[in-house]
Amino acid sequence: MNRIQLLICIAGCQLVGFVGSFFTRPAVPFWYAGLQKPWFTPPSWLFGPMWVTLYLLMGIAAYLVWNRGAAQPGVRPALAAFAVQLLLNAAWSPLFFGLRSPLAGAVAIILLWLAILLTIFLFWKISLPAALLLIPYILWVTLASALNISIYLLNR
Repeated sequence: MNRIQLLICIAGCQLVGFVGSFFTRPAVPFWYAGLQKPWFTPPSWLFGPMWVTLYLLMGIAAYLVWNRGAAQPGVRPALAAFAVQLLLNAAWSPLFFGLRSPLAGAVAIILLWLAILLTIFLFWKISLPAALLLIPYILWVTLASALNISIYLLNR
């Protein structure tokens, strides 16, 4: 096990969440709190721990693929797809909370969901455990997508 690689993967994913929190925190008590939300909106206290956990699982998944070696077939495209989904993940908070645009957030989260699905497919070919570690992530983003789209529709 290469602990440096593992640390890089986990820290990189957690950093995305940390950066996103700069856009999220100021908007939650005022703008987000005033929005109409659907009945299935999770409690606010759940979002932080859920994302920390998901970023941890994402980092471990990326490590499992990267640890196979960049020269192995499929590793580079899989990590490229992972990087794209991570960038889309990073873009969502500034779009939804920073711009206060549920529509921009909805577009980004739909693209994110597709990128996660592609990443799972590519990871599956390299490491079944890595692909399985991303299942909670796509499930949460599925819920988040429904929430984002509902907020857009309820607050037009």
